[in-house]
Amino acid sequence: MIALFETIDMALNLYTWIIIASAVFSWLYAFNVINSSNRFVASLGEFLYKVTEPVLRPIRNILPQMSGIDISPVILLFIIFFIRRFMWTTLLPMVL
Repeated sequence: MIALFETIDMALNLYTWIIIASAVFSWLYAFNVINSSNRFVASLGEFLYKVTEPVLRPIRNILPQMSGIDISPVILLFIIFFIRRFMWTTLLPMVL
């Protein structure tokens, strides 16, 4: 059972880094730091968008408009942190 919890925790940790990479990529893209016409950059941006947008969209729909500031990645990171803590401190002791 611990192996299952560790696998879920590792997947959530990986997704956390993907969310952070997506946020940084969007900032670099918005400020024209990276070349958007580069094929690798475009494919990386498309991958990050497709992986994170299905989870971020419902959060954006719930949050009020904040004059161009998107805090949905931060909210999602808090949710993931809560799930990881809840899994290790509450669920695992109940199972063992």
